[in-house]
Amino acid sequence: MSKVNPAVTGAWLESYDPGDRQFLKIGDLTLESGEVLPDVTIAYQSWGKLNSTGDNAVLINHALTGWSDVDGWWPQMVGPGLPFDTDKYYVVCPNVIGGCQGSTGPSSIALDGKRWGSRFPVITIRDMVQAELAFTKKIGVKKYQLSVGPSLGGMRSLEWAIDYPHLVGAICTIGSSAVATGDQIGAASIQIRAIKSDPNFNSGDYYEQNIGPIEGMGIARRIAHLTYRTESEMDVRFGRELQGDETGRYAVESYLDHQAQKLAKRFDANTYISLTEAMNSHDVGRDRGGVAAALATIKVPVHVVSIDTDRLFPPRLQQEIAELAADVATLHTISSPFGHDGFLIEVESVGQVIRNALNLQKISN
Repeated sequence: MSKVNPAVTGAWLESYDPGDRQFLKIGDLTLESGEVLPDVTIAYQSWGKLNSTGDNAVLINHALTGWSDVDGWWPQMVGPGLPFDTDKYYVVCPNVIGGCQGSTGPSSIALDGKRWGSRFPVITIRDMVQAELAFTKKIGVKKYQLSVGPSLGGMRSLEWAIDYPHLVGAICTIGSSAVATGDQIGAASIQIRAIKSDPNFNSGDYYEQNIGPIEGMGIARRIAHLTYRTESEMDVRFGRELQGDETGRYAVESYLDHQAQKLAKRFDANTYISLTEAMNSHDVGRDRGGVAAALATIKVPVHVVSIDTDRLFPPRLQQEIAELAADVATLHTISSPFGHDGFLIEVESVGQVIRNALNLQKISN
């Protein structure tokens, strides 16, 4: 298999340095669709030590463009004395299936020796959790003290609480929701269209080309960042001031260009589509009698974190979770000027919620 160059995809590929990532085979995975994804690999990183009873673990579920190296996207959260205290807990972060940082996804090599590309099956949030469940059993974890995640990760944490309450002591869902909204799906569908409209997309089979759909993914990322930040921040922090260079760009354009270029170096366009479509299909009430019925079944503590300026996952969505899981849920509202990205930036406030959630688990144990 020929090496894929950076002008095609920013996915982690077999010839790259894996860093601290470890790779675990979990076997075949039957998806919600009934299709079987064969010979699945999960890339992950871990910190701290699993105790003899296998129950001092914490599961971190990354967001859409996150990956297993938590410090790379959520700094100052994992380590001795930090919110995810590695002196006390075995902290683990697996990369999702469909991802592009070592777990089986569209850029991975299938059993026939070719990259999956357009053949990669449709996956859902529940499929990701099924893979995480198989992974959990393989690494010897008997129970997570906390399953926590922002955005896409928060969706997965909810699924853990509904389907596997015996395996989690509590969950924390941050800037997330119980079901994808029409507004979210609308914004996401435009991003997907941008990638698929790139002339280098080639229906998803671009890995053997000289150029991939980098421009299309860049447009998608620019659109996404308008939903991640607040209107006032875009105006005040970046705004309409010209850069004063030969580009003729406004400052806000320069910011969005920078975000697009950063993502191109570490992400894959097919993965962007696969994970975005999974988020669009998110609905904890599917085949469970509706959202209210599903959330009412949760028996473990649910720490719901809302960011007051989030326009992608507005606070009403976290309030809905808290109200419908009222017997076990606690709503925490964080004030931030950074919108949805507040979960990445307000590490002190978010970290305190996580510390408190883990301390409550120690008391209940």
